[in-house]
Amino acid sequence: MAAAAAARCILVRASPPAPASPETAKTPAASVSVRAAVVPTPGRRFLAAPLQCSPSSSEATSAPELAVLLEVEGVLADVYRFSNREAFNVAFQSLGLDCANWTEPIYADLVRKAGGDEERMLVLFFDRIGWPTSLPTSEKGSFIKSVFREKLFSAFCMLKALEEFAGSDRLPLRPGVEKFIDDALSEGVPVAILASYGRNGENISRSIIEKLGPERTSKIKIVGKEEVEGSLYGQLVLGKGVASSLDEQLLREAQKAASAEKQRIAEEVASILKLSVDIKASESSEKIIAALRAGSEYVGCDVQNCILIAGNQSGVLAAERIGMPCVVVRSSFTARAEFHSAKAVMDGFGDPDLTISKLLRKKWFK
Repeated sequence: MAAAAAARCILVRASPPAPASPETAKTPAASVSVRAAVVPTPGRRFLAAPLQCSPSSSEATSAPELAVLLEVEGVLADVYRFSNREAFNVAFQSLGLDCANWTEPIYADLVRKAGGDEERMLVLFFDRIGWPTSLPTSEKGSFIKSVFREKLFSAFCMLKALEEFAGSDRLPLRPGVEKFIDDALSEGVPVAILASYGRNGENISRSIIEKLGPERTSKIKIVGKEEVEGSLYGQLVLGKGVASSLDEQLLREAQKAASAEKQRIAEEVASILKLSVDIKASESSEKIIAALRAGSEYVGCDVQNCILIAGNQSGVLAAERIGMPCVVVRSSFTARAEFHSAKAVMDGFGDPDLTISKLLRKKWFK
């Protein structure tokens, strides 16, 4: 009820009701509400957003049948080998855990067994080598949090070094990725690179993208934070650049109320079935979903006609949530991980692994 009331407030503020006409009388109420919500008024502003292809559009027949969205970390370049594992090792040393050291084989094994969940990786590791002798069993959770705090600090200290490393010749692009992009463009397949999310931030992602060269990058769409906020999804769902300060407050309250109501209903059903449930997506998951939807807008295709080339489980799960097909390209971080919801898992680009011709033949986007 609260969600509906808040939503009605927003629609009334967004656009006063227009006089009924024979045409509008035939239009479903839901469609009228959506149009009313996006009509600008003197108190509202809109950023330019890309046009989304739609089956009902007169230009739908000319829209591309397939588009490719590429992640950066683990896909364009294998940055995990340098950053994440070493940040944990520095954290171990800072805490005086001299017996703790993640070599590449240990790290890869933990990633595989924990599915990339870093907290689970730590638990598995200390279960294997033994927990600090002075640590009570009840304090294991606090100990894991202290390791994470040190790891984040270590990662922050390493960030500047990583930025320099990412922009240098010491971090090459993955073999075959340039040809993969060139082949896609020559086949008329639009390409977007998602720079707005990643463990190490957008600056590092853009440094890696620059390695593709200006001629190649001029033909593809790079989707960073600004592009996500400027997309139609970013404006209407995330509330970026859409509303005045008061309207933004109302929109946030409506979203909170709707989320709380969905959670309440889910919990009631779950209690009957004796299950536990949490339908709230994590902030990182929502960030990835926003980037995927924005990417699909910029390449001019619906999400089900795009294929995400992902490098980790987070991208795979986000793509699954919105119905976007996904293919994984393994890296040192995911060398032995399993991706059950991916359409395929490849070891790299080019024959015998991932090629544009394979994507076109498989028709995974249909």
